Amino acid sequence: MSTPSTSAPHGNPQTSERWWSKLGPGLITGAADDDPSGIATYSQAGAQFGYGVGWTLLITYPLMMGIQLASARIGRVTGKNLTETFARFCPRWMVASLVLLLLVANVINLGADLSAMGDSAALVLPGHAAWYALGFGTVSLLLQVFMSYERYVRVLKWLTLSLFAYVGVVFAVHVDWGAAMRGVFAPSFQWSREYVTTVVAILGTTISPYLFFWQASQEVQDIKRVPEDHPLRVAPEQARHQLRRLRIDTAVGMGFSNLIAFFVITAAAATLHANGQTQIDSTAQAAAALRPIAGDAAFLLFALGIIGTGMLALPVLAGSAAEAVASYFRVRKGLDLTLAQGRSFYGILAAAMAIGVAISLSGINPISALYWAAVINAVISVPVMAAVMIAASSRRVMGEMVLPRKWKVLGWVATGAMGAASVALGVVSAG
Repeated sequence: MSTPSTSAPHGNPQTSERWWSKLGPGLITGAADDDPSGIATYSQAGAQFGYGVGWTLLITYPLMMGIQLASARIGRVTGKNLTETFARFCPRWMVASLVLLLLVANVINLGADLSAMGDSAALVLPGHAAWYALGFGTVSLLLQVFMSYERYVRVLKWLTLSLFAYVGVVFAVHVDWGAAMRGVFAPSFQWSREYVTTVVAILGTTISPYLFFWQASQEVQDIKRVPEDHPLRVAPEQARHQLRRLRIDTAVGMGFSNLIAFFVITAAAATLHANGQTQIDSTAQAAAALRPIAGDAAFLLFALGIIGTGMLALPVLAGSAAEAVASYFRVRKGLDLTLAQGRSFYGILAAAMAIGVAISLSGINPISALYWAAVINAVISVPVMAAVMIAASSRRVMGEMVLPRKWKVLGWVATGAMGAASVALGVVSAG
């Protein structure tokens, strides 16, 4: 899978000092994290509980940093993606289970995203949402097969700028900043099924399995694409530069993701929750949060945001699943392959997209599907996160470049938090 090269020439200190030259896989991962599932989840959270769930984004940022940095470090140090890495210390049946969990989570997320994209297009264009969903899935698949991912992202990433409309909403309407800050730093918690499910959904949409696989694989692809770069286990002299780049890239990418999430929650709280709209049942209701700044153009702005972030996220979801499955079966993989070179890989990719399209055409409520896709991601993440942390801490895998203690602690805390949230969801649901 291709992204713009992020490695500065090692012989050019001036280039390597430019902070923007250090951005790449982490930034793209952060942008893809604010996919339609994320927008729907944050909008629903803000509408239902107002400013009271802002604290979740404060704690997810360092937790995201811990697990994403562990994933990226595995790829950069070993030159192997997560599936290949897991195979070094896990029984084959366990690797198959982890890949299957990723596949299940991704195709459900694909279906939910396509459904929302189709529904959003139908808000502003004539025609049935199902046909739009089918069209988006088909176009995305064709672009992945016949266009390099670098060019694909270069065009579509500009559509994600519509997400900044939520920033504009926050400054265009009355926001109770006192309540908003209390929601972040001094929240009051509720022990209810609805509240716990919402917290789990927020965790699941910010800390998702496909993001771990994606960022690790992007580091591997960068190593293959840049002649000067090598896995750090065989080129330890590159470690200082590359590991610093990883930290900056991941910090900026995850920070961007959570900043947008905060503004989506705050916008929904200030416009929907404040006016008694505590349940979002349709994309039109979610779009209403943008009306204060965009007026009747709110639906167009919302549709552009959902479609733009969705088209950016679809290849991440489908591609990470296809690469994991291809790695398990040891077939050639990567979006940089031609169709003739990677028939098996593109066959897996097409199957994942087809299942996602089928889910989107099943008549499910788009907002509900996006919300529950986030919940499923949270539950499925736990064993995958545990495997990532074991790999990143293993000298057998990482040599002398195991994850430092502070990042190791954050990664395991993130894993524990996801596990605890999933258990809490089971308890309140059973009660």
